[in-house]
Amino acid sequence: MEKKKINVTIDGRPYEVGGGKSILEACNEIGISIPSLCYLKDVSYNASCGICVVELKGAKTLVRSCVTNIREGMEVVTHSPQIDQARKMNLELLLANHPKDCLVCERNGNCELQDLSAVLGIKEDAFPRTKPHMEPDNSSLALIRNPDKCILCGRCVAVCAEVQSVFAIDFTGRGLRSRIGTFEDKGLGNVACTSCGQCALVCPTAAIVERDETNEVFADLYDKDKVVIVQTAPAIRVGIGEAMGMEEGALVTGQMVAALRKLGFDKIFDTQFTADLTIMEEGYELIHRIKSGGTLPMVTSCSPGWIKFIEHFFPKSLEHLSTCKSPQQMFGAVAKTYYAEKMNIDPRKLVVVSIMPCTAKKFECKRPEMKSAFHYWQEKMGLQEGESFYDVDYVLTTRELAKMFKRKGVDFEHLHVEEFDKPLGISTGAGVIFGATGGVMEAAVRTAYEVITGKPLDKIDLNVVRGFEGIKEAELDLAGTKIKVAVAHTLKNARTLLEQIEEGKSPYAFIEVMTCPGGCLGGGGQPIPTTWAIRQKRADSIYREDKLHPIRKSHENPAIKAIYEEFLTEPLGHISHELLHTAYTERGIY
Repeated sequence: MEKKKINVTIDGRPYEVGGGKSILEACNEIGISIPSLCYLKDVSYNASCGICVVELKGAKTLVRSCVTNIREGMEVVTHSPQIDQARKMNLELLLANHPKDCLVCERNGNCELQDLSAVLGIKEDAFPRTKPHMEPDNSSLALIRNPDKCILCGRCVAVCAEVQSVFAIDFTGRGLRSRIGTFEDKGLGNVACTSCGQCALVCPTAAIVERDETNEVFADLYDKDKVVIVQTAPAIRVGIGEAMGMEEGALVTGQMVAALRKLGFDKIFDTQFTADLTIMEEGYELIHRIKSGGTLPMVTSCSPGWIKFIEHFFPKSLEHLSTCKSPQQMFGAVAKTYYAEKMNIDPRKLVVVSIMPCTAKKFECKRPEMKSAFHYWQEKMGLQEGESFYDVDYVLTTRELAKMFKRKGVDFEHLHVEEFDKPLGISTGAGVIFGATGGVMEAAVRTAYEVITGKPLDKIDLNVVRGFEGIKEAELDLAGTKIKVAVAHTLKNARTLLEQIEEGKSPYAFIEVMTCPGGCLGGGGQPIPTTWAIRQKRADSIYREDKLHPIRKSHENPAIKAIYEEFLTEPLGHISHELLHTAYTERGIY
């Protein structure tokens, strides 16, 4: 709740602003922009960059507006020759140790440091370099850290600690030796990093970016001997338009499909198909656990950052995870078995590309257990270990896909709407809401309730698990059996629920966990910036597509019915177990 209004004078004019805010936030409220680098609303307030300084009547020096609270009667000046000189000098000091490689930088054109340099009129190098060159950290399958491009703003440290409670990175060293590092400099790939990419999402430069695989995908698209298919996650359709310059949260499903065809993919499929498949397997798994006295609460397993988190920090609770693979991995396994067989395609020539809002998916697809299609074919085709292949070959983020569209000259906004290919492009409204926190729970309830009771829900929209509250809970009546369920997004909130489980105090039967704030629509591979207001617009679009969908329950998807009739036989059956389910790995904290 906003505190009562207070009266202040800013730049010589009287204003009434909300109390309990910093000077910077109060100025933003009335339309006065104060430049900053280290400050990021709801994430970082460490006042390290010195760019947001202002004059305050009665103060002996300039004050940092991001950490100075506004008070009744304050007189603030936001722009003056002294302020402009201080801001410019502070930025020039940061630039002294920053590489001047903007033309080839991953964040060129979307870099806060670059933008601010233009705003403050930086034209030349004012100070010599004082720090030695530092090599990039390439140890992670998902992320690359470039310490040379780090300005020590601390945003990545703050989001990793305060939002995710992972603490994979922190400040180390002093003075000129200050830097961001991992435990004993082992690298992100060798510590308890979940690969969630929230650090990359909040970084103002290119100090942390996703591992770019666009060149590899282009190479396969140009290879005439390969069949290259693509799957797109639910959150992509509400993010890619943004990345292509359209309004925030634009729902562009049909244009996205058309653009992917222009890139040259042989078939355009939808991860929502296997989101529906996940609901069938996960829903039946939950029902089986409830009826047979299995391990409860059962916790969803479709968010790979969350899986790595529990493997690192709560290995004793791994039995609570659903054994279902994520929709991405189910798709890869199904594509290289069921679809390859159906279309008479050699699975060794079939390339599966995923478009995901999530950097952790890059790690997930290279987990050693994600080769179930190879094992399916191994005996049938006499394949050797040296011929092994992953179920999913490449994962591209929303940002990487946008780069491919721009490189190919796709005029995205003016494309005509096109449809996904069949059969792996057929999905339901239940599949699309996977993109928002609470969506997996809502989709599962739509099916589980009907399977158990034999009748549909009175109200298909489960509003109680929607929204951005950190932990949401509900009680469901399944034919006289009442169960409590919970939904959490961000790993910090997941930690709360896992601590309850390990203390034996969890009241829930089913828990959904999503790694990123807001769920997949706020994933680490989504367009930059991603704010809470933008997340809300994306969520609104996702729920709008659900409402417009002719089929809104996973078990009513005709393509899902067909795959069980033609191939899988039944949920939790032998083939499903081999292709669609997995086990997890106990990992150390360091």
